[in-house]
This record gives sequence, C-alpha cells and structure tokens, in this order.
Amino acid sequence: MHIVVVEDEDLAADYLIGLLKAQQVVSISQITHLASVQEMVSFFSITQPDLIFMDIHLGDGKSLEAFTKTNITAPIIFTTAYDDYAISVFKHFTIDYLLKPFEAAQVDEALQKYTQIKKSFSFYNTAKSIEALESKTQKDRFLVNSGHHLKSIESAEVAFFYSEGKNLFLFTTQSDNYLYNDTLRDIFEKLNPEIFFKVSRNYIIHINSIKEIVKHNPQKIEVRLKFEHASIKPILVSKFALKRFKTWLNK
Repeated sequence: MHIVVVEDEDLAADYLIGLLKAQQVVSISQITHLASVQEMVSFFSITQPDLIFMDIHLGDGKSLEAFTKTNITAPIIFTTAYDDYAISVFKHFTIDYLLKPFEAAQVDEALQKYTQIKKSFSFYNTAKSIEALESKTQKDRFLVNSGHHLKSIESAEVAFFYSEGKNLFLFTTQSDNYLYNDTLRDIFEKLNPEIFFKVSRNYIIHINSIKEIVKHNPQKIEVRLKFEHASIKPILVSKFALKRFKTWLNK
C-alpha cells in the first residue's frame, strides 16, 4: 500500500516514517512525504494513496485548505495537538487521530483501525469532520480572576501563556499574570495562529511580545521577550517547531 505523510517538521516526519517502516500491521510499498499545502495540492491533483497521515498545521497554512483546492478521497489519520472538542469531532465521525506526542503502539492501533474500516470507508465522514473543525471560532477575550473581581483581557493585551505542572498562566503586556483555567494544549487551538505561536511545551507567545531572537546554533534558537518577570525562564524554540517558527516570523 501507498501511504502519504503530511508533516512540515522534518524530525517529526522522519519519526513517523520510521514507525511506519518498523510496524507489522500492514504491508507498505511506498511512503511519500509532503511538507506544505502547495505540495499537497500538486500531489493529490494526480495521485490518490491508500492512506494519509496528516498534520493540520503546516508552515504555509492549514492542511485542511488543500481540500478546497484539490480532490482528496483517501482515508485520513490526523496527527494533531487539537483540543478535546476537535477530538470529539474525530470520534463522532469515526476518523482516527494520533494526539502528539504519540508512540509506536498508537500508530499500530490506528493502522489496525484502518484495516477494519477501509472497505466501508466513506469520505463523507472526513468531509463532515473538516467542516466541523473549520467552524471553530478563535478566542479574542480571556476571563480571569483578579482578587474578588473578574477581568476580561483582550488578546492584544496577552504577552504569552506559560504552563507549569497542571497550571496555566496568562501574562499581560502590563507584566501582570493570572492563573487561567485551561491547558496550554487546549488554549493553543483557540488562538489566532497569525499572532500566537507555541514555541515549546511551556510557552505560547504573542508576536508583539518578542524583543529579540538569539541564534545559538542552527538547531538552538532562544526567544527573548519585552517583559520581565521572575517566572520567565529562557525560552528555547522546540526543535520540532523550529521550521514552522521561522515561517511564522516570515509571514
């Protein structure tokens, strides 16, 4: 069978391809790696594989954009960091997903599900999943507790989000910080991707909060913010996010 991996991070793509080559659930004759919406449109205009592993966020946009520009009919296993709402969409329409970070056993389970449903697969289910995901609205305001009061903070006032343990903190451009009732993974998918970026497991930063970017070496980039606070630790861009981060800065 022919499998396509849609992933813009080379390390993440190599990791998944390595797992696919090592698995023994299905026989794979070819694996094609696509890294952008543009590559998806060109490829799927002339080729339909047996199965697609698809990340949703790519350097030049969301992979879902390709569905409006070309015909994709193969079954899809989404590789995603989407929130619980999106996962419920996948479950409801029987589209499988791998929640990052995933391991070999989860890839095997997804492939086993594929073998069970491939004969009865209908792209209608995928289309409904995509339609539901695209209907999500982005958050522009964030409600926090401030003493005995409630305060609504506009997205333009947010400098960054920081997670520590089970707690998520919202830091403002005024150097105030608040405990926010959410998780870093879930809040990320509710933010405007044009101005917010998840640089690591602990930080989501606003584009306007960046003071400078220091390149220690090709694989180690540090982001320094305009705001000072004792809680702020050195922010190193995750190696899995490095390519997308550079693309985000260049938009």
